Amino acid sequence: MEHALSTEPAGPGPQQDSPDGASPSTTERPAEAVRAIGEGRSRGGPGTEAGGAQESPPDEARPAAAVSRAPRDEASAAARAVLTEGGAPEALARPAVDALGEGAARLLREDPWLVLSLPGVRVEHADGFARALLGPQAGPGDPRRARALVVRLLERAALEGHTAVEASKVRAALGQHFVPDPEEALRESVSDGSVLVFQEEDLDGPAASKASEDEEPPMRVLLGLDRYALAEESLADGLVRLLSTLDPAAPKADWVGAAREAPSPSAADLIRAVAESGVVVHTGGEAARAEPAALVSAARGLGLRAWAVTATEDSRARLGGLLGSGNSGNSGNSADSGDSGDSADFPEALVTLPGLLSGSGEGPERAEDGSLDVDLLVVCDAPRLDVEAAATLVESVPDGARLVLSGDPGVLWSVGPGRVFADLLAAKVCPQVASRTPDPGPLGELVSGIGIGELTAVEAPEKEIVIVPVRDAGEAVHRTVQLVADSVPRAIGVPSEHTQVITPGHGGAAGTRVLNAALKERLNPGPGRFDGFDPGDRVVHVPAPGTVVPARVVGADEGGLRLESAAGPVTVAREHLATVRHAWALTAHQAAGMRWPAVVAVLPGDAVQALDRSWVYTAFGSAARHLSVVHGVEQALPKVIAQIPARARTTRLRSILREQPVPPQEG
Repeated sequence: MEHALSTEPAGPGPQQDSPDGASPSTTERPAEAVRAIGEGRSRGGPGTEAGGAQESPPDEARPAAAVSRAPRDEASAAARAVLTEGGAPEALARPAVDALGEGAARLLREDPWLVLSLPGVRVEHADGFARALLGPQAGPGDPRRARALVVRLLERAALEGHTAVEASKVRAALGQHFVPDPEEALRESVSDGSVLVFQEEDLDGPAASKASEDEEPPMRVLLGLDRYALAEESLADGLVRLLSTLDPAAPKADWVGAAREAPSPSAADLIRAVAESGVVVHTGGEAARAEPAALVSAARGLGLRAWAVTATEDSRARLGGLLGSGNSGNSGNSADSGDSGDSADFPEALVTLPGLLSGSGEGPERAEDGSLDVDLLVVCDAPRLDVEAAATLVESVPDGARLVLSGDPGVLWSVGPGRVFADLLAAKVCPQVASRTPDPGPLGELVSGIGIGELTAVEAPEKEIVIVPVRDAGEAVHRTVQLVADSVPRAIGVPSEHTQVITPGHGGAAGTRVLNAALKERLNPGPGRFDGFDPGDRVVHVPAPGTVVPARVVGADEGGLRLESAAGPVTVAREHLATVRHAWALTAHQAAGMRWPAVVAVLPGDAVQALDRSWVYTAFGSAARHLSVVHGVEQALPKVIAQIPARARTTRLRSILREQPVPPQEG
């Protein structure tokens, strides 16, 4: 929480490494978002669709587009004048219009501290800007300053995954920013609607664990932004709606027969649970994905409109192999190495979450109100759902349909705010099916042990696991390049293009930037003639926070950088090239939801503070055949795995669900 309330400039914490510095885009209210998707409008932010993938408009649309740009250009010019007057960079003009609208210039002049909502602006910068515009009256106790600081603190907390923050921590942070009366500042922020206040039971604090059954539960006061409060409440309402509107007695399908024919006991358990409840949570590792696949296949066989949703194209490829679907477009980085099964079976049953929510028409058809035409929606990789995406998704599921949220509870939580999957498990408002299918082999044994907090020695007769000790970051980079370019291809038989490097962060002497530079020099040297990229470069495109698309550079033209991904070709406009990064090395958050035949996990000595059990579990679990660990943290690794399950997040979903009138569950 200290990071969330710090005075330093925005920078992703240990669990916020994948957006590459991008702040979460503004999301529409869930019901409005559902209707927008049904009408073919994207959830993406301003600019080109999907955050920068450029498509040329039809010729007849161009004059209208040019006209629509004129007011925006005028607004940017006006904002630029105000920013310059206050000593702020002119480059903030366009972001100011994006964030504040066409009246940005007027708003900034009336309330200079609104500049804090723009990227890269620190508190001291905003104070200087305000003094330049307002003169001596721009003091630390100005109500506008206090209001902006409160919002700023909550927005920065959201970057670390929190949907709410304890009021006492916000008060303390305001005091550090020299606000004379933090308590009054909070009252004013609540009264003018800048933030919302909540009082609820403290379910996770130290006082909660010490309270006896006869004692009143400890309470806490939380502050939150309305967008996340709305998302959590809408999500809870949607889950209760699905639990309440299903009629399991309706004779629509032979679920009993389907369970009898299930390929495993755990798959049978899942089918039986789905027959009785509108919402079911399913947990398990990689091998357990066969169970939701069996559920979708069984439901399709019963004539139901059943669909599976995955977080990434790679995940869709792997699930497609289990479903016998060939529509997943394996790009080579999947553990299946291109074998995605028989395309004759249910090729239309799979869709990625970004595709489903993009408004592009992917996935099942939609009714006039925007709801999905489905009887069953199975969401794999559910721990990757942030609260806003989850609220929009659940709002899309019609009354009477069934929803299954499936995933591995040990992996990293979502990039965006919330811990939806963990909160739903903790609330215990719907049936939960824990898979009894273990992940096989030495890698499965290692990762399973990490999941329960134990780092055990595992026999690996085929070199499935190799530990490479290093003394410092320089040696870590050298050995990593050696492993990817030579040792793993020669000794394991996995080529470099199917080996992924995973490291804790982008910066540092062994972060993604340094590692990618070294790996590019060895594997695809070139001058970087396309804004630092060359044909053949391995990259990821991050069109929106939490959406990571592996690709390769194929060239560039006047339209931008041309990439080839598993989903097909995409051109990223020059102004959006910040959404493309080299990707021989990724962070664990970027890698989540994907697997590779071989993984090189880099743990430099200075990375201990960024590690927790979920990071190690995610990184090590991304390897399908071979894992090399470039190990520089010595004895700190077992301690991290045993003592730090995950970075704490403050959320309200669990409390909201516990207060909802949930119908009794059978079975």
